[in-house]
Parts: sequence; C-alpha cells; structure tokens
Amino acid sequence: MTGALLTLIVALAAIAAAVWLVRRYQADQAAQLEDAKSEARRWVERLGGQVLALTGTDEPSRQALADAAERYTAAGSQMEQARTTVQCRQVTETAYEGLYYVRAARTAMGIDPGPELPPLPGQARAGAVTEEREVEVEGRTLGASPQPTDRNNHYYPGGTVAGRPVPRGWYSEPWWKPALVAGAWGVGSALLFTSLFSGMAGADQAAYAGADGMDGGGADGADGMDGMDGGAGDPGAMDSGDGGGMFDGGDFGGDFF
Repeated sequence: MTGALLTLIVALAAIAAAVWLVRRYQADQAAQLEDAKSEARRWVERLGGQVLALTGTDEPSRQALADAAERYTAAGSQMEQARTTVQCRQVTETAYEGLYYVRAARTAMGIDPGPELPPLPGQARAGAVTEEREVEVEGRTLGASPQPTDRNNHYYPGGTVAGRPVPRGWYSEPWWKPALVAGAWGVGSALLFTSLFSGMAGADQAAYAGADGMDGGGADGADGMDGMDGGAGDPGAMDSGDGGGMFDGGDFGGDFF
C-alpha cells in the first residue's frame, strides 16, 4: 500500500511539473510576442513620424518619400495582422526599409541623414552603384548612379529581389518592382543585369558575370542571407529585439535626426 501511494505521489508530482513547464513556456512565448509587437510598433511609429514631418524639395526626395510612405502603409497593414514573433519581425524589417528611403530623401535634400541603419536583406551581397551608367536594353534606356540626378531619381536601398542582388543606388526607373511583386525575373533580365552592372566595382560581379540562370526566378546560389537577410529569403531573420540598442535608444521621430 505504501509503495502504491508513493508511486501515485511521484506520478502526480511529474504531472504537476509538466503542467508548470507547459504554462511557463506559454507565458514566455506570450511575453516574447508582446515584446516583438512593442518593438515593431515603435519602429513603425518612427517611420510614420519621418514620413509626416518631411516634404521633398526635388523629384528624387519626393520619390524617395513616396516610397517610404508606401513602406509605412505596408508596415501598418502587417502590424494589424501580426500574430507571431516572426510576423512582428517582418513588420520591423519593413519599417527599416522605409527608413532607408527616408535616409535617401534626406540625403537628396542635403539634410543630415542621421546614423547608419541596420543592414537590409541581401544588402551587403548586392553592393552599391559606384559609377554613372546609361545603357539601352530592348529599346529602353536605363540609367544608374550613386547619387540622385534629374534623370536617376528612383532610389533602391539594395537587396535581393527574386534571388538576384540589386545594388543600392539611384535609377532612372524602378525596373526591379515587377520581379519584387511576381517573385521572378522576366525574359531579358540577364541582359539588363549584365549591361547595367557588369564591371562595376561596387556590384557583385559573380552574379552578373554571365546570363546563365538569370532569367526567371534564378535563385541558384543566391541565398540572400547577408547580415539579416530576409526579403527574398527568410523574412523573420532579423531579431527585432536588437533594433533599439543598435541606435543607442535614438528616435527616428523628432530629435532622432
């Protein structure tokens, strides 16, 4: 009888421990989700503060601010639907991207752009436009430059689009947007990449050395995971909890800049 009682006590203790562990795990998960939501809201609010506070003075800055406003709207929509920490990190990532456009607009207007931002998905691998280029591809004349010009007034912060790195810089038109929406490059993309970036010091030459695999999705070899890669790869790769410390508690709204 004593042995049976002891066995029962041990079994009840094990069940109680298991229940406690499950509840502790659920509480930790809920706390992490709330922290991620709070962090995401903070960055969305900072982006919104800049979008509402700034007015472009020329075409490049107006276009960059329009793109920043688009990211602000997208981040707000994502925030409403966020139910997991990964989704919250996607919100933070979108807000970061919007702040890159804000930074570009400020630079175009000759305003202090503020401190550096965390790297975007694929940004390090994509590199940057380091010289002015103008090429003709399938009857279209496309330009690229490291600084905004009257012609090159569409900014891209750099990153992986449909498996291919697009360098940071200013362009004559947002030719990457169809691939960004469709998730794949169309016919003729190989010629565009090789013409526009081949031999450019700041671009990833390994990606533009040849046309093989460039048309269509072409994700071979492009993992898009430099730094916090997530745009075309893992959207939850950034740890949003590090965002505040990275800027030493700065605020994108008001005194941040």
